[in-house]
Formats: sequence, C-alpha cells, structure tokens
Amino acid sequence: MAATNMMRRIRRRPVAEEHRQALLADQAISPLAARILAGRGVRDAADLDLGLQRLHPATELGGLDRAVALLATAVERDQRIVVVGDFDADGATSCALTLLALRAMGHRSASYIVPNRFSGGYGLSPAIADHAHEQGAELLLTVDNGVSSIDGVARARALGLRVIVTDHHLPPPRLPDADAMVNPNLVGDGFPSKNLAGVGVIFYVLAGLRSALREAGWFGPQRPQPSMADWLDLVALGTVADVVPLDRNNRVLVEQGLRRIRAGRARPGVLALLEVAGRDPSRVTAADLGFAVGPRLNAAGRLEDMAIGIECLLSDDSRQAAGKAAELDELNRQRRSIEQDMESDALAALEKLERVQFEASPPAGFCLFDPAWHQGVIGILASRLRERFHRPVIAFALAEDGLKGSARSIPGLHIRDLLERINAGNPGLIAKFGGHAAAAGLSLAMSDLERFRQAFLEHAEESLEPEMLNQDLLTDGSLAADQLSLGTVESLHALGPWGKGFPEPSFDGRFEILQRRVVGGRHLRLDLRPSPPVGHAAPVEAIAFRALDRGWDQCGRHVQLVYRPDINRWQGRRRLQLIVEHMQPVTGME
Repeated sequence: MAATNMMRRIRRRPVAEEHRQALLADQAISPLAARILAGRGVRDAADLDLGLQRLHPATELGGLDRAVALLATAVERDQRIVVVGDFDADGATSCALTLLALRAMGHRSASYIVPNRFSGGYGLSPAIADHAHEQGAELLLTVDNGVSSIDGVARARALGLRVIVTDHHLPPPRLPDADAMVNPNLVGDGFPSKNLAGVGVIFYVLAGLRSALREAGWFGPQRPQPSMADWLDLVALGTVADVVPLDRNNRVLVEQGLRRIRAGRARPGVLALLEVAGRDPSRVTAADLGFAVGPRLNAAGRLEDMAIGIECLLSDDSRQAAGKAAELDELNRQRRSIEQDMESDALAALEKLERVQFEASPPAGFCLFDPAWHQGVIGILASRLRERFHRPVIAFALAEDGLKGSARSIPGLHIRDLLERINAGNPGLIAKFGGHAAAAGLSLAMSDLERFRQAFLEHAEESLEPEMLNQDLLTDGSLAADQLSLGTVESLHALGPWGKGFPEPSFDGRFEILQRRVVGGRHLRLDLRPSPPVGHAAPVEAIAFRALDRGWDQCGRHVQLVYRPDINRWQGRRRLQLIVEHMQPVTGME
C-alpha cells in the first residue's frame, strides 16, 4: 500500500538550553546525556535522584484516609475482603500486590474476582457484586477499575457490602456512590502525579494501610511489619505494561522495581516470565517489562482468563510459577498468530478502500469490523494500524451483547473526549465507553455500527488539525561515528528508565546499506556504513523489525534512519546493534 511507506518529517527534539547548562554543571554528566535529559524536561542533576524518598507523599491523594480506615477495620476484624481486578497486566499486578500485602499484614480472609473479557465485561458489574456476595464478601475493593461502575457499586451496597474504589482512569460526569474512592484524576484531587497506573494507586493505599496498622499497634514479634519495597517489582511491571507516562514519580517506582529484579529479589512469577521471554533478570530494563513480560501477562486476559496471570504472580513456588509462565508464553504465541491474521485481513480491506477513495480524500480515521476478529486482540490491531497510518483507529469484534470496540488515537486527539462528544450528540448510540486520551474501549449494538462509523469520522474530521496528521519523528540529533559504540549504549541505559513520556533516546543519520537480508519472514538484518563514510570505521549491524510490512525493503542503498543504539548479546559476545525505528530513501543518492 502507498500509505504504508509514507515519508516522515524528522525533527530534532527541542532542548531547554538553561536546563542543559545546569546539567553540564555536574561533571559526571556528559554533553550527550545533558542534551538528552534536557530534552525530556530534566532541570538539573537533582532530578536524576530516583530514590524512594523522592516519591510524592500520599497526603494529597483524595479519599485515602477513608479507604485506609475501612481497610484497617476489615483487617483488624478479619472481615472478608474481595478484590475486584481487571483483565490486563495493570489489573493483574494490582490484584496480586493487594493480596500479597494483605496477607503479609496478617489478613487471611481475602480473595479476588477478575471479570471475564468475553462474558462479564470490564469492571465491577452488578453480576460481579452478586458473585462477591455469594463468596461472603463484607468489603469490596476494586483495583484498576470502578470509577465508572455506577450500577455495580449500587448493587454491592444494596447487598450490604462496603465498597472502596481505587482507579486511575478518567472519571465520568457522574461517579458511583462508593464508601471511599481513591483516584488521582478525580476533579479537585490534589495529588501531584496524575499518571499513576492502577497498581501505583493501590500501592499508595496499601502503604497507608500499613502505616495505620503500625500506629494502632497491630504489628509485633508474632506479626512483623512488612516492607512495601517487597512488591515494587509488581508496581514497576504494571506501570510499564499499562504505558502510563513516566513522570518523575512513576520513574521512581519503576526504577526501584527494576533494581529489585536485578538484585534477584523479584517475585518468582516475574522471574519466570523473564526467563520464558529470554531476558536476563540481572540486566532487566523497562523495555523488557513492556515488550516481553507485559504481553505474556496480558495474553491470559486477551485469550482466556487473567487468573492464570494472577496465580503466576502470587505463587511463592518457583516451579509452579515456571509452569504458569509457560502457559502464558504459549497463550502469547497464539495471540501473535491471531494478531497477524487479523492485521492481514484489515490491511486487505484498507487496500480496497485506498483504491477507491484514499488518493482523493484520505479518511480522518478508521472504523473497522470483521466478524472473525477476536475481541481480545482488537486493541493490538488498532494500535498496529494507528502506528502504520497515523490516524485514529477503532476496531470492533463480535461480543455476546453486540460489538466491542477498542480505540487508539494519535497525539493531540483525546479519544475518550471524542467518544464523549459522539455520545452527547447521539444519545443511546454508545452502550458504554471509557478510557484515556490515547486509548479507549466501547460497546455498540450491531445495528448501530454504520451510524457510529459516520459519527466517528465526522467528529474526527472536525477535531483533527492538519499539523496533527504530520508523521513527525522527534530525535535526539545525530551520533558521531566514534559515538556508535557499546560505551554509548551503556551510558544511555544508565539514564533510564525509559518509557512513555520519557522516551528512550533515538537518533537520526544517513547510512549506506552494504548488505541486507530478510530474517523471520518480515524483518531486515542490515550491515551499514555512515554516509558519507568516516575513515575506516567498521560496518555497523542493524535490525529493522517488521521492515517488509512497512515497505522498507524498497528504500534503495542510501537511507535516512531513525534508530536506537543497543547491544546484541549472543553466545557470550556483545556487539553494537542499531534498532531501526524508521527508514526512508535519500533522494538523488542512488
């Protein structure tokens, strides 16, 4: 498709000069590091301190005191607590963290329920409330969900249960009538970091619970006080996997969790997931959590039941955890196969549309449905298409009660707000929806798909400014030939953790392709030389993932690359390798 290999504008990331100079004042910070950090809002060397003491205190987190008081009473009186989780990695880590911490604090009457993506839907529903009541619940605690669960909370309270909602999703205009609610994104909440994942929110709540129990004299020789640091590996995993922005507070949580994993003190389940993914725990990075561990954990919720993932994280037995990790790895293999088939189907459909109308009037977005698509994988499909075409995408699949959709947007277009506007102008069209700026979920009746498609395209057209559709790539400039080294890679890794909102450094430059070969059916392995050549420098290895899908095999010999330098470890050897993020031909060089 012509659209798959569109030329992109490569731009240098803006750098605050005063911050760069302040960073250079510290002699331990190199000019390259100062440029990179200043481009990400780091003001001075003190901002690089990611010790736990730099976490924002919980004092301004609204609803915390009430939630902690209810939990403390439940622990002290051994009341039955049922945790209502979610079917993604954030929900799984939140659930596991809660149960592990409650047990460590001396509570023995806690269990969990995770809604099934295919039958129960998202969050605390009336059916989940009934199920919890049947289990003897006295207190319901939601993690990573609940802020939109008006009916479910009402049902739980009608059954005589107390309800604590902990969530991080954007709130709807009307909130559920819970006994306590903790969410930094509630209107008027004073907590400085609005980017906490669900696992970060419940981590703060549980830390508050430990403090309250300590002050009440709950801990002693027979019931030692646990360390909250014991579960920072789970907090790091959930935070990275949920792709929330890594502001300063989240970077502290992630970095501390990574340090724990590298020191060999992670949960057996986390270590087992790293092993099946072929990652070395002693060198684990945030990218390993995001691209290797997170997808395997998510695969359970996408294809079967997230309980498999939660049990993996809860397990104290390494062999049992390894068995669960192997199950998750196999589910992830199945997920990848399903995803590839769905993407092929979607691209074939888009090719037909392109021949008819793309050249004259490219659409503002894509709203796609196929009855054969798997509803557990449509979110990944929407992400792939959004990445490829730089347009907002909503992919729908069949569900028991109609259609379920997963939406992904581009920078500048708040997808949940767009759905809110559609809903306001078309009452009853959307059965339910929720989400964030970049991602959202929704449900429709099958008969309403075409009406929704038209409304979506009209609102997207109105909301998108022309500059938002430019596929700009921000880089940290170029690297000199002598900076293409293992030492540079190691120094960059040390500046992390990297992630959304604090992106891993990438660079741009011109190269001549000396050799290329296809690997894995869709990737390119390259041998490169900087162009123009500098001295007698050795060729540089590179890997371009999904290159054939993007049309990069047609780029010719001289190319402009956006890349990340990395280390290729193989059979005890370490070699520099460039990870190609974008490739386009250099005109007039062939």
